[in-house]
Order: sequence, then structure tokens, then C-alpha cells
Amino acid sequence: MTAEDRAGFSTAVELFVGLVKQVGPEQWDAPGLGVWTVRDLVGHTARALVTIEAYLQTPSREVEVKGPAEYYRKSLAKSTPAEIADRGRRSGRELGPDPAAEIERIATRVLPLVARASDTLLVATPVGGMRLVDYLPTRVFELTVHSLDLARALDLFVELPTQSAASSLHLLAHLAQSHPDPGALLLAATGRAPLPEGFTVLELH
Repeated sequence: MTAEDRAGFSTAVELFVGLVKQVGPEQWDAPGLGVWTVRDLVGHTARALVTIEAYLQTPSREVEVKGPAEYYRKSLAKSTPAEIADRGRRSGRELGPDPAAEIERIATRVLPLVARASDTLLVATPVGGMRLVDYLPTRVFELTVHSLDLARALDLFVELPTQSAASSLHLLAHLAQSHPDPGALLLAATGRAPLPEGFTVLELH
């Protein structure tokens, strides 16, 4: 695991925890993202922490998923949008009466676990065994992108930590390589043309 991966994860967690602390009592049931309320969105994002906590306790014996982009392709192909939405709602409910305090407790547990984890550790994910060094960028990506979603829902300005942004953009580039039209992203990113409506590098099947 590179120092950048670890720094990206730590700063992404800190960003998320800090934003959740700013959710007002009346905002938890406000629109969050798509069909999700703010509580649902926070619950879904918290899965980036609780899943890594669980997988660190279930080591794998072999590498079946070779990188974060492959993890996303397999993971998204395995779940429907409705299933993902339902998991988010369930995770939101599980945060209990004080979601912000629960998020902080989860982060306090998980950060030391990742800090102590070996670079060569193999973890068992629902789509196959993979190295923690390859799984961790997917958690940074989830935390970073959904922190942006949360900031938008709360009408807050957020400045992304450099390490988290770098890790997320690196994964985004890998995902874009297998997109049917990677040129659209290149043109948009260089100010030459807007992205087509509905463009995403995360294809749900």
C-alpha cells in the first residue's frame, strides 16, 4: 500500500466525518442524492468504512480481483440500482438516533485498522479476493465522491484534500479507459465540449 493510498483514505475519512457533523437535526430527512435522503446518503457512504472493517477480518487466500477498476465493474454488475438504494436506506437506519456520533465512532475504529494493515494483506470481498492496496482506492473514491454529494445536499462548500482527490482521479482514469467513449471525458476535461447527458464511467448492468 502506498503512502498516497493511506493518506488519501485518512483525509477522505476526515472530510466525511467533518461534513456529517454539520448536518442539522432538520436535514436528515431532506433530499440527499437521487432517491436517498441525507440520512440514506450518509448511511451508504459509511459502508465505505464498515465494509473495509469487515473485510480486514476475513482474509483471502488468493487474488481474484486484480485492481480497483475491475472491482467496480464486477461489483456494479452484481447489484441493481434498486438493491444499492435499499442498502443505503438500511445503512442509514442502522446509524441510530445520533448518526454523526455513530459515524465518528466507526471512523475511530477503522482508521487504526487500516494504518496497521500490511501492504500484502489479501481481503475477501463479495466479488473475490483482492489485495488491500487495490481495494482501498475504491473506499477513497466512495468517501470522496459522496462527500461531494453530501456537501451539495447541505449547500456547503468543500475543498477536497489533495491526497483524496488524487487517488479518486487516478481511479476515475482507470474506469474511463474501459468506457465506450473515453474521448468524451478528455474533451470535457480540457474545456473543448460538454459531456453527453447522463455520461458516467460507472456503468450499472
